[in-house]
Amino acid sequence: MDDGVVEDTELTSYLAALAPENDLESTGSGKRFGEAQVYQLRMSLVASQQLKDIAAERQISPQALAQEWILERLNWEGQASSTQDQRQQAGVSDLTDEFHFPADAFDAPAVARR
Repeated sequence: MDDGVVEDTELTSYLAALAPENDLESTGSGKRFGEAQVYQLRMSLVASQQLKDIAAERQISPQALAQEWILERLNWEGQASSTQDQRQQAGVSDLTDEFHFPADAFDAPAVARR
């Protein structure tokens, strides 16, 4: 008796590819995360509690908050480095508000004020 139901093999294959192969708590081979790296972060109890408190206020996990902050800081550092590189290419010093005068700027005699 055929009730007209046909298995969608493409959908079944797609869902099988999305299903985790191992325990959800395991990173397994790491292939599931592409080329991502895992870092351990150790911090003082006070800092850890601060992170947990702020994460709770924002209703996200402490891990997600730490990752967000690190990625924001890396983005900021990248922008700052890019700005510094542009300033150095333009010949501007980072240590002073240096102004460059043309080479012949002081060749003419000074005019006295009265």
